[in-house]
Amino acid sequence: MALFSKQNKEAFTNPLNLDHPILVQVLGICSALAVTSQLKPAIVMGLAVTVITAFANVIISILRNTIPNRIRIVVQLVVVAALVTIVSQILKAFVYDVSVQLSVYVGLIITNCILMGRLEAFAMQNKPWPSFLDGVGNGIGYAMILIIVGAVREFFGRGSLLGFQIIDCKDFNNGMMTMPAMALILVGIVIWVHRAYFYKEK
Repeated sequence: MALFSKQNKEAFTNPLNLDHPILVQVLGICSALAVTSQLKPAIVMGLAVTVITAFANVIISILRNTIPNRIRIVVQLVVVAALVTIVSQILKAFVYDVSVQLSVYVGLIITNCILMGRLEAFAMQNKPWPSFLDGVGNGIGYAMILIIVGAVREFFGRGSLLGFQIIDCKDFNNGMMTMPAMALILVGIVIWVHRAYFYKEK
């Protein structure tokens, strides 16, 4: 079926590995440092970016032939801002404590370089379905790193996961893990492992 053609599969799978937004393109690092001190906000942020990227890609793809070239960035920002506002209100309604933890970072999704990059590089050039798959793939790829880093930082920093205490040992808990610098180090380690594994033959 055309819906699951090779090109469509690649649009979804490439951002998960060979064209990963963080591990390969090194984009979206700022939010990875800011929201990964605990696992729960990392998961919520990952889901928010996935949903917004997917639907922004679809909307821009549908409108791509009617958007004047000189204002395309403005239109993209308006679409993203509208989706971010909707997601932000949903978070405040259903997971208020997490929305408080995420603070301004949900609003900053508007300027997320991963999202804007996919709109400009992919959605403006492709049909809605491949654009949707590309948005989902990039969102999941981004979320994977946030979840990995968030889980490691919360477990080794607080001895807990998703707020549930797993190890109640003061000597085990490491406050250094909750510091933003540790997030940068962990992201660097993940990038190193990924590149060492997938490019070892080269």
